[in-house]
Amino acid sequence: MTAHRRSQPIAPIAPTVPTAPSSAPSEAASPDADAALARHRAALQERFPLPPQALSPLPHATRDGATAGQRRRPARLLAVALPAAAAALLAWQDPAWRTEHIATGPDRRASVELADGSVVELDTSTRLTVSRHLRSRRLVLQEGRALFDVQASRWRPFLVDAGSTQVRVLGTAFDVRRRGDDVMVTVLRGRVAVAGNHADATLQANDQIHVQAGTLGSTAPVNATDATAWRHGHLVFDHTPLPEVLAEIARYSGRPVRLGDASLAQLEVSGVYRTANADALLTLLPSFLPVRVDTPPDADGERWVLPRPGRP
Repeated sequence: MTAHRRSQPIAPIAPTVPTAPSSAPSEAASPDADAALARHRAALQERFPLPPQALSPLPHATRDGATAGQRRRPARLLAVALPAAAAALLAWQDPAWRTEHIATGPDRRASVELADGSVVELDTSTRLTVSRHLRSRRLVLQEGRALFDVQASRWRPFLVDAGSTQVRVLGTAFDVRRRGDDVMVTVLRGRVAVAGNHADATLQANDQIHVQAGTLGSTAPVNATDATAWRHGHLVFDHTPLPEVLAEIARYSGRPVRLGDASLAQLEVSGVYRTANADALLTLLPSFLPVRVDTPPDADGERWVLPRPGRP
């Protein structure tokens, strides 16, 4: 009888669970394995280099969680905004960036071309200040007379200040005469706005207005060519009051002339005379007016126009 051998029970095989490879080499790793890993690492870094930003240190976070770069952004914006705001403020205030002073003597006239192409003709004994601004063209007539031929510019108005009187134009030709706070404005062409202390008026070609101490008179029609004949060395009087004539004589002669009696202010003068012979006109006055001319010895060159003896 054949004997059967009892078989031994077989132990169950435990399932195999894959494990992730360790990033650090095993203590038992050979030196050859370390060298191979180093070579692969170097090759990868050469083939796929990191950008410079990745190699720089991470931004330092502040207490509120914002990085230093984020906190610098408002400062950068402020650095840009402040100069822009300052430029806008300067444009609004329109300051002068250059100022020039022009003056003529009692025996000299002058013609000056401004940077914008406008031309100013100055009569004798005239003082003028020209200021260049970003948004305007400004001139101040301190004394004398000047004719302004203005180049048109809608965004840069042309302003002339004469004491308490201001003349504003965009493109025209006009004449301004100033004696202290007594101002006369005459327009040759175009339109101008004349402003006093409490009123203003718009003048057209061949209009004239007299402004005394900032108070505007009535606009009167004139012959602008005659009113500006001084440009050619002539004085044109048309029923001009004697005080006005004496002021012109004083201007062109360079010596003061006084009216010695208020009643003589009603006298008038007509005619055409040369500015170079202003003293000759003074000498001629007694030939057609009931006046006499006197020069007191202690008057320091000052002449007086007085009533003629026996004048009714």
